[in-house]
Amino acid sequence: MFLTISFFIFSLLSLSHASVVDFCVADYNAPNGPAGYSCKTPKKVTADDFVFHGLATSGNTTNIIKAAVTPAFDAQFPGVNGLGISIARLDLAAAGFIPLHTHPGASEVLVVIQGTILAGFVSSADVVYIKTLNKGDVMVFPQGLVHFQINSGRSNALAFVSFSSANPGLQILDFALFKSDFPTELITATTFLDADLVKKLKGVLGGSG
Repeated sequence: MFLTISFFIFSLLSLSHASVVDFCVADYNAPNGPAGYSCKTPKKVTADDFVFHGLATSGNTTNIIKAAVTPAFDAQFPGVNGLGISIARLDLAAAGFIPLHTHPGASEVLVVIQGTILAGFVSSADVVYIKTLNKGDVMVFPQGLVHFQINSGRSNALAFVSFSSANPGLQILDFALFKSDFPTELITATTFLDADLVKKLKGVLGGSG
């Protein structure tokens, strides 16, 4: 009897978390709710909502980090809304890199298509995991942990990254500190950086304060 009751309760809990609709294609014309985009009326959904063509073209890497990320998140790809998945293209020119950053809303899986990428992350126990990845290699970056990617080869590198969320979020640490109006005196008070270096980095990235 106990096993029967336990199974019944487990089934109810499982059903309570199950999806009651097949999909929730993002309706960009409707108001957003607490969970994100509203669902498009099923009668207005077409096959095009489930197809994204934007990852075939190389991103523009003529910038300070010599890198480009082309996202296919819920804001660009309505079909992934509510499914807990998304994907992006990562282009790295020679010496290009993605600075230390986090995705607060998702874990990440990276697969190298071309070139050589040095990638790694830091655990919450301050253990560093770094690996050189070649064509066909795959690496996972757990949700919320600080990580990076560097083109360690001599030619362009290409990778595709998938996420366990339709909107993984992004915070680049250097940008948070030096591209914002975070006051210099507070940065120096909460880091081991001196004011001259902070001001120099703010000048490079366009920050103030």
